[in-house]
Amino acid sequence: MQQVKNLAIVNGLTIDQFTPKYKRLILPIAMAALLASSVTREVTMNALSDAFWAVSCYVVFTLVVYHQISQLISSQNRLVELYHHSPTHQVVFSSLLGALPGCGGAIIVTTQFVSGRVGFGSVVAVLTATMGDAAFLILASKPSVGLGLVAMGVVVGMISGLIVNKIHAADFLSPKSANPSAKRVSQVNNTDNTDCTCKTTQESTGVQRAAINLQGLFWKWIIVPALIVAFAMSFQVDINQVLGLPANSIEWTGAVLAVVMMFLWAFTKEINDYQSTVAEDAKIASSHPMQKAAQDTHFVSAWVIVAFLFFELSVHFAHIDLGSALSGYGIYMPLVGMLVGLLPGCGPQILVTSLYITGAMPMSAQISNAISNDGDALFPAIALAPKAALAATFYSAIPAIIVGYGYYWLFEL
Repeated sequence: MQQVKNLAIVNGLTIDQFTPKYKRLILPIAMAALLASSVTREVTMNALSDAFWAVSCYVVFTLVVYHQISQLISSQNRLVELYHHSPTHQVVFSSLLGALPGCGGAIIVTTQFVSGRVGFGSVVAVLTATMGDAAFLILASKPSVGLGLVAMGVVVGMISGLIVNKIHAADFLSPKSANPSAKRVSQVNNTDNTDCTCKTTQESTGVQRAAINLQGLFWKWIIVPALIVAFAMSFQVDINQVLGLPANSIEWTGAVLAVVMMFLWAFTKEINDYQSTVAEDAKIASSHPMQKAAQDTHFVSAWVIVAFLFFELSVHFAHIDLGSALSGYGIYMPLVGMLVGLLPGCGPQILVTSLYITGAMPMSAQISNAISNDGDALFPAIALAPKAALAATFYSAIPAIIVGYGYYWLFEL
């Protein structure tokens, strides 16, 4: 052991200095390499173009509006104050908070539970209702489906929470006392209802701060023309023909912008553990709505790009149509969606939603995933009340299976 310690420092050098940094760079470098290769160039260009024009542009627009409204509301404490002494009212408001896109509403309720302000039924209600950041993706890509899923989550969340209230007392599995870490988490989350993590950005490096600022500037400069192009393409307008551009000019523009977007995202945060991989980046409460929207958009886009590339490259090389391949396992898909939803963090859930959008996964799987997934809200719950987090996750899985298979038997069988 002493020899290992001696080897740890040699001539002022430490092992930490040789640890790879900015592991997120693997994604944009891989994207650039796929574009450079003649074998994968065309399929990669189309996948990245679709991800940028059809997803990122709509997601950033949705997020700008969302964060602007959140800023006007100024504080989620107004909603918390609406919690009456009735556990039933708490469940109703918790379900509505869970319906908010992103993880902020769910984190509010989980931290309020830790401090003893709401009951266990409210935690089940909010975790059942929330879709995390996957809600932004589905609302931007398929608004009618997204609104239906959000409404379904509210109803199922309310019913689940009320049933749990009948089974358990309000303080079921609640920590005996709010420890200092719980108070700190509650204070952090009370600063901004759009932040999905409990960490601050004070420890970020100069490179990370510069990359974060550039993310906001990136969308500030291009959001208007990008939205015009995205809307036009949604109506099947051939932008290349309208503007007299060479073939695939807009497609290449989208692909290049997607690569730039991912390079900016890669430098904003270091990957240290599972949470830092699948949870969105922490945001400063006082940041401009455009800045927050850019950070969230790049996080969502990263997972969407991974899903799109996996889908398109598998079809290209293996000649596998994932939609057709998975159709034979239809009876298992709601179960798969539910099991993925049990994973903490928004990243895996965005993958499921992306596969649904591309047609690789059925609606029943999307429904079960939407109900069972808890987003980033599970991280503070696991840290502060692990038993309650495990129990609440189990309770959210039950309606996910019921509703998911109910849809499968009614509409897909």
